[in-house]
Amino acid sequence: MTREQAYEILQKYMKGQRYLEHSYAVEAIMRGVAEKLAPDQVEYWGIVGLLHDLDEEHCEWKEHPETHGPKSVEILKSEGIDDPILFDAICSHNPQSGVKAKTNLQYAILASDPMSGFLKAIAQIYPDKKIASVKHKSVTKRFRELRFAAGANRDYMEAIEFTGMNFDEFIDIALASMCAIADKIGL
Repeated sequence: MTREQAYEILQKYMKGQRYLEHSYAVEAIMRGVAEKLAPDQVEYWGIVGLLHDLDEEHCEWKEHPETHGPKSVEILKSEGIDDPILFDAICSHNPQSGVKAKTNLQYAILASDPMSGFLKAIAQIYPDKKIASVKHKSVTKRFRELRFAAGANRDYMEAIEFTGMNFDEFIDIALASMCAIADKIGL
């Protein structure tokens, strides 16, 4: 699957601007992480990030969290996609789906998903609400404040370390990746 095909599928199934911006942010972070961990797979890792929440508007994941991920796989299969690696990566970003992260790709999506929301939450507290205003030191400070962005799973973010990447490097990659597409994600 190409990025263009993934984008067309995303546009077909996801309408909410907030969800789209989140998907673009996770795609950007995944591409940044791939540049370090899998430089020959940057586009593929980006596609995982782009499509990881494809089912967000189409499943009852709040009542049935185990369906978040598997429903995306159903959607992709209905679009003629047959890619078990992609399917497992998408499901692994939600361990309640039954797929636990085991590969670098899976740990990267597990970590990148909450990191994008966490960085957005930090940007939102700045007067200009710009991701460019967020500094590494602010991220580490807010990370220790468990009540701040409490929904952003810190354990999942720290799971990036299972890839061999340290958490500080992940913060820098995520910030740079989101800054690069700030206009596209409203930050």
